[in-house]
Amino acid sequence: MAGPGACYTDADLEAKKKDTIYHQVREFLDKGETVAVATIVSTKGSTPREVGAKMVVTAWGEILGTIGGGCGEADVKREAIEAIRTKKPRTVRVDLLDDISSDSPAVCGGIMNVFIDPWWKERDQEAVSAK
Repeated sequence: MAGPGACYTDADLEAKKKDTIYHQVREFLDKGETVAVATIVSTKGSTPREVGAKMVVTAWGEILGTIGGGCGEADVKREAIEAIRTKKPRTVRVDLLDDISSDSPAVCGGIMNVFIDPWWKERDQEAVSAK
């Protein structure tokens, strides 16, 4: 197991890159698919994941990564599919403040704001050529 100051080979770095969400997004874009990247941008109270946690949603509802699971994640998934359809970003408020007597697994006691950003190949190419 590598510790501080450990050296990595080029193969190790390539393998790490392939494990990233962005590498997976690139693979979808290269195939001409549109996806949405959902990122937790703020939280209040207790939430299952921290700011910066990401989830990728495909147009057919496949999920890569997680922002916490449960009903809140399902809401974000639905909104992400709509963002893919319209190609318009949006922010979703995920309320995890259900009544404690509801026995809901969504009772974390907090609120997450999740930014959903649709990505598609032409947009990616426009961004690269604008540089």
